[in-house]
Amino acid sequence: MKIDNSKEQYRINERIRVREVRLVGDNVEQGVYPTSQALKIAEDQGLDLVEISPNAAPPVCRVIDYQKFLYQQKKRQKEQKAKSVKVVVKEIRFGPQTDDHDYAFKLKHAKGFLEEGAKVKAYVFFKGRSILFKEQGEVLLLRFANDLEDYGRVEQMPLLEGKRMIIVLTPKKGAGSSKAAKKSAAPAENTASDASDSEE
Repeated sequence: MKIDNSKEQYRINERIRVREVRLVGDNVEQGVYPTSQALKIAEDQGLDLVEISPNAAPPVCRVIDYQKFLYQQKKRQKEQKAKSVKVVVKEIRFGPQTDDHDYAFKLKHAKGFLEEGAKVKAYVFFKGRSILFKEQGEVLLLRFANDLEDYGRVEQMPLLEGKRMIIVLTPKKGAGSSKAAKKSAAPAENTASDASDSEE
């Protein structure tokens, strides 16, 4: 169980076997105490003695409800995770012979993705002998990047990887930031693009 895992992380109460500890917290007089006395202070308050810094000399302990302590730790970790920036990559697929209508449709999607703050990974997929049209694919991707220059900048120029020629665009700072704010709640794990559903 989760609580047991956390107990391995933090020694509590009788599991703290050092001679003395430094007590910190709002509900105690801070200072160095014999461990037996620190345990009694915690017990008198109906709380736990939790070792929060075992490598200090002497180890630092807090008098707190252990379940509450675990909850606070979990909450802090969740907040830190939320603050870390998630890079969303949306993929858009072209064929070497993509027509104007399909191109315009995918361009519109790419503008939306860049405005939301996502990176766009556009690629031309070459089936069989269509690899002969790789120059045509490169021209298509460069045109795509050029048409999106107000929304994103090229992070990676067209590069042939196996049967795919890939270009990567990253959003320009400030481009469509109001739109991005509205959609920031969207799940970051969506890396596959809706636009890639429309094949050549």
